[in-house]
Amino acid sequence: MIENMLDIILVEDNPADIELTLNALQEHNLANRVKVLRDGKDAVNYIFRQGEFSGCGICEHPALILLDLNLPKIDGLEILKRIRLNERTSSIPVVVLTSSHADKERIESYQLGVNSYIQKSVHVDDYAKAVAQIGLYWAVLNRPPYHHNA
Repeated sequence: MIENMLDIILVEDNPADIELTLNALQEHNLANRVKVLRDGKDAVNYIFRQGEFSGCGICEHPALILLDLNLPKIDGLEILKRIRLNERTSSIPVVVLTSSHADKERIESYQLGVNSYIQKSVHVDDYAKAVAQIGLYWAVLNRPPYHHNA
């Protein structure tokens, strides 16, 4: 088991992808807590501690934000833009997990400062392995510029 596990935010509206992602992270003991947010508005409110989330947050700096692009209410590219423009959140690693094959979205994601852009695999096992590798790298191996309060 990996020690000093950290928190992850998962922004995803597809129940099957949520379940696969959570199972992959839990199977590899990669996070103490994963906060699941199912639409863009809740994600923005949670990340920036607004509205119903003004008094909470899993931690000051989560180890990772896993972000789908095609979300209800506010899309993932807009969320990414807001994360990168805010001093408190700008250095949080963001990995896009999307089923989109559009070059335009991939290019715009990198222009907005995404750390990694992963297309979701149609094969469940491949997707689970990719999520585990992403979690291992960003939550455990990567050395962030801030100190985690784990």
